[in-house]
Amino acid sequence: MSLKVLYIAHNHPAVRPGGAEQHALELHRAMSATPGMESVLLAKGGPPVGPIGRTHEGTCVAPIGSATNEYFMYTDGYTFDYLNGTMTGKDFYTKHFRNFLEAIRPDVVHFQHTLFLGYDLVREVANTLPGAAILYTLHEYLPICAREGQMVRTSNNELCEEETPHRCHGCFPNTSPQTFFLRKRFIQSQLGLVDLFLAPSRFLMQRYIDWGIPANKIRFQDYGRISQAIGSDVSRTRRNRLGFFGQLSGYKGIDVLLEAMRLLLVEDQASPTTRRSGMIASGNGHGSHGAHDSERVTLKVHGANLDLQDGEFKRLFARLLEDTRDNVTLVGKYKPEEMTGLMRDVDWVVVPSIWWENSPLVIQEAFRNGRPVICSNVGGMAEKVTDGVNGLHFRVGDPSSLAETVRRAVESPATWDHMRKGIPRIYSLGDQIAELRGLYQQLVEKKSARRPFDVAIV
Repeated sequence: MSLKVLYIAHNHPAVRPGGAEQHALELHRAMSATPGMESVLLAKGGPPVGPIGRTHEGTCVAPIGSATNEYFMYTDGYTFDYLNGTMTGKDFYTKHFRNFLEAIRPDVVHFQHTLFLGYDLVREVANTLPGAAILYTLHEYLPICAREGQMVRTSNNELCEEETPHRCHGCFPNTSPQTFFLRKRFIQSQLGLVDLFLAPSRFLMQRYIDWGIPANKIRFQDYGRISQAIGSDVSRTRRNRLGFFGQLSGYKGIDVLLEAMRLLLVEDQASPTTRRSGMIASGNGHGSHGAHDSERVTLKVHGANLDLQDGEFKRLFARLLEDTRDNVTLVGKYKPEEMTGLMRDVDWVVVPSIWWENSPLVIQEAFRNGRPVICSNVGGMAEKVTDGVNGLHFRVGDPSSLAETVRRAVESPATWDHMRKGIPRIYSLGDQIAELRGLYQQLVEKKSARRPFDVAIV
């Protein structure tokens, strides 16, 4: 069966780098190259993460560069309700998005994200193309949590175990419990039209089942990565080079990692007696003599989007970077195709997120490149990394625990060798494409077999 699939994403990595954005693009391009499949990508364009770019009057859609199957959907002139995830001007859906659907007429619509565009997209697909199969990949907890889908409490950054209208009101006192009740009802009414949800981690999948998605409408499917065998590695007497890859934000825990590096620097600059006793002195200790540079634990920070963070976090980041200038290097933004080369220069990849995470792509990239992972001991991170087998866990949000774990990791090259041998096979992009194609065909056949009055049009 020849099928046309439309992928919808909240951003394009050319505008704003991010894991979900990059995966959506990779999926689209790999599916486009698959015999019997035609793929189209529709990504959010314009503010708040891109420049105003609406080029044609009367339409919100425009091609991305010279690509014939990739489009931006601009939201200029519309207001997005972040709490409820919807555009206040409904003709955005009933006119502009509907016109695009009628022009493209896909057999399958696979949502990779609806942020900045709205959950109403799902209902418009069901109304305009009642025979199309609808899939939705859940990348974080945004339908559940109004705090950017992180499920982290606003008062103290404590991890949130569940949502209720009153608990959500506790995080946002200016929003009533009744409003949060209605928010959930609205979002669930849109998502109820989805035929199948895909969850890249079992942890996330269970969270959504607990929230209300029927267990028979959601299944686990990890992110497929471009497969690559783990090659040989130059033998080193010390495995003391750390790497961070990702968004420079508080949720990603970069400040926790920098604080841990500060503690390690102070420890290295203390006396041998102090180091043996496990004590960590206070202050940054610049200018003192301690561990030889070749023995010191070092960190390279690869990341972007610091400009999107608030002023307080930017100041904290700058201060910690200054305090750790002897053992931390800020490399900055990188391209996905540079990842393999960059990971050759590190021994351990650190994932210090303070939120639950889902299935961080950086963990798969680390494993793909033969790099064990040091990560927070919660959620999707703890699910992906087996403590003591292919990486090490530390207590989430705790710089001292991270510093201690790093010290344990670098004590002996044998630890690194053992962890590297425990790295599992990576679920490849080819595996995912084959599985998705089968799912698409099953769902389309199931829908086409229904009688007309069995198809819900709301």
